[in-house]
Amino acid sequence: MTTNDKQVLAVAGRLPAMKSQTVATRPARLRTSVTRRATDRAEIAIKRILAPTDFSPESKKALKYAVRFARDYGSELTLLHVVETAISPSLEEVPEASAFSKAEMADAEAKLRTLVKSVRDAGVPGVRPAIRMGLAAHEIVEVAKQLDADLIVIATRGYEAWKHLVIGSTTARVARAAPCPVLVVRENEHDFV
Repeated sequence: MTTNDKQVLAVAGRLPAMKSQTVATRPARLRTSVTRRATDRAEIAIKRILAPTDFSPESKKALKYAVRFARDYGSELTLLHVVETAISPSLEEVPEASAFSKAEMADAEAKLRTLVKSVRDAGVPGVRPAIRMGLAAHEIVEVAKQLDADLIVIATRGYEAWKHLVIGSTTARVARAAPCPVLVVRENEHDFV
């Protein structure tokens, strides 16, 4: 029987249409690709996560994401707080280490200890604190390089208009200069954790 004969018989209703046979094989292919994608997650290795914090509600929201990733991937989590001095609008004054008060450092250390305890209580045993002094964006990028971080989880923050225009946002600077992927958590966006 030739191909033309098969077509004539199929039209006459004597031979089932070939379309139904082709459709039957497609679900098996889809299942295979979905299964493959589900196992791809296991291949992602996030060993070290850096979570900068300024103790604001926005950075606490970002910390929830960092904690979730650390728990899910068994990652080490570093909580970083950078003590910054106020920057003048003229940018003539450069902050110096001596400008940081002992009270400000003690307050930051106490808040960081509290956060570390809450993260450990949330099921992340490999958490450690870090405090740096300087410009936040620079210090965050440097710590990420030193840790060989696999991910930075950082919050966006609403700045005064002049400060954002003059120096840019810390988050944007970190995203541009980071040695690893950066997850930016926005305050009023859809949550997935």
